[in-house]
Amino acid sequence: MPDHPGGLPIGAGWVSTVDTEEIVFPYDGSVVGTAPVGTPSLARRAVDEAVAVAREVASLPSRVRRSLLNDVAVALRDRRAEFENLLVLETGKPLVDCRVEVARTVVTWEAASEEVSRLHGETVPLDLLPSGDGLVGFWKRKPIGVVVGIAGFNYPLLLASHKIAPAIAAGCPVIVKPAPQTPLATLWLVHLVRSLAPLPAMVQLVTGDAAVGAALTTDRRVGAVSFTGSAAVGHRIARDAAPTKTLLELGSNAALVVAEDADLEAAVDAVLRGGFYASGQACISVQRVLVVAPVAEEFTERLLARLDEVVVGDPRDEKTRVSALIDPASTERVAAWIEKSGGRRVGGGVDGTVLRPTVLLDVPDGVEAWDEEIFGPVVCVRTVSDVDEAFAAVNASRYGLHASVYSKSLKTAFRALDELEVGGVVINEVPGFRSDTMPYGGVKDSGIGREGPRFAVEELTVTRMAVLRP
Repeated sequence: MPDHPGGLPIGAGWVSTVDTEEIVFPYDGSVVGTAPVGTPSLARRAVDEAVAVAREVASLPSRVRRSLLNDVAVALRDRRAEFENLLVLETGKPLVDCRVEVARTVVTWEAASEEVSRLHGETVPLDLLPSGDGLVGFWKRKPIGVVVGIAGFNYPLLLASHKIAPAIAAGCPVIVKPAPQTPLATLWLVHLVRSLAPLPAMVQLVTGDAAVGAALTTDRRVGAVSFTGSAAVGHRIARDAAPTKTLLELGSNAALVVAEDADLEAAVDAVLRGGFYASGQACISVQRVLVVAPVAEEFTERLLARLDEVVVGDPRDEKTRVSALIDPASTERVAAWIEKSGGRRVGGGVDGTVLRPTVLLDVPDGVEAWDEEIFGPVVCVRTVSDVDEAFAAVNASRYGLHASVYSKSLKTAFRALDELEVGGVVINEVPGFRSDTMPYGGVKDSGIGREGPRFAVEELTVTRMAVLRP
């Protein structure tokens, strides 16, 4: 288990909590560890502490912030196996996916360190009108202030890092709230950061329920709220936090389009990889597959013939690709959506605590399995007449995070880039592809704002214009 003090990292020290909660291994229900449970009063105390050090954090030399970010990356790399094993236990996610999460987390901290040297402004010509004659103008970027970062349960270490690292790069104190189900790896991460930071209070963590989140997000002293989670919760945060800036990375039901000229074997591989990684608990996992009619039968036959290749079992096994969802309630919800889908089911069923990979054929509009984010190992396949109908179906969703298209045609690829109403279009690869240095975010109900260190630093800073008359 991680080696950090008990309680919550608030202010310069660690604060004891009245309540604690057992964190269980989703695969077999065994206890992984005990986590402190925060309260709204502790959340407000954390904001007090962040406000108190905000000016000092903003004044830290860029070399100090860059060095801290690099040092955290090194510390994570040195203890990556321990983080991987802890993530498996608290999330129930397969080991292969936890290894990817830690590797991506290291890259995120390294990339954030590089952004520190890119925080600069530029001069502005003010003499376009006579009133500007003799004036000198330039702008610079300044920290937005206290940042609140709220992360989801599915990638707790990575998602928290996408809040914390850019905030440090921007010169902002940050308070992170992990998901109640998965606080342990984030607690350990924050301990590592604080042990290396010149000001421990620049990074704090508060656990707890929605009341704790509300205490953080509605405090008018907060400069920005960065949230990763469901659309319903994100919308409520945006309403309640106004006029505070909100960055929302919300849900999706990512689509993969298979055109008539697609490499069918590659497309099948993409569905098997992209539909079931992290047990389907990823916002850009393949949920909807739209196959044009001339190749639909062959594609479906190939997909169903290979469905058993997806290894199901203990997430600690390197070969496992699908294991238990985060909790029994999630398994029950996904199973209920499957039953109500109206589609023909292939595969599936519950094996102990694990919902087996499921393919649903010809799922209609108007059911949760097609319209909403299922967040489980379920892929829906629908036959469409042509690419036009496929693109229309993609855009008919209230979500718009990522979509992918399999085609050999550059014309089709560029049509997709122009026409699909999503934050990212991926050609001949899974919609779940994400490099942590690219701008990541969606449109419509998939959110607002962009993550990725370069883009998050821009979101967490504001321009300050200088006008001088020498």
